[in-house]
Amino acid sequence: MKLYKIGELSRIAGVSPRTIDYYTKLGLLHPEKRSDNNYRFYSDETLLRLKRIEDMKKEKYTLEEIRTTMLTLDKAVHNDQVTDKLTNYQVLLGQLQREIKELDPMIQQLKPNQLKKIYNLITQPTAACAEALLYLLGKGPFT
Repeated sequence: MKLYKIGELSRIAGVSPRTIDYYTKLGLLHPEKRSDNNYRFYSDETLLRLKRIEDMKKEKYTLEEIRTTMLTLDKAVHNDQVTDKLTNYQVLLGQLQREIKELDPMIQQLKPNQLKKIYNLITQPTAACAEALLYLLGKGPFT
């Protein structure tokens, strides 16, 4: 397993060493180990975690929201790939919620027949997506 000092990690991840230090103090990142002279070493999993943090920040999540989300996922799932995918889904769902709020005034101006067409277009794929997520979480009709 490759381990990185803060300077190496920051260069690869494209964030400052101060950012990594700050995220570590907040509990968003955890060093894999410390050297005898107290250098912190981070793993490749930290790079994934940094990507998730930066993606969530771009979507306007606060650091507290990110920390809460990551702690919850860390407790529930001990697989970084699954956690990464679930975080991506959460970010996408947040984007969809914002876009729906932006669309609401425009939708309110549509005629009933236009609303019916839109409803028919989005209902089936939306239901399939929700059902797939529930299934993945073990809450589907077949679990």
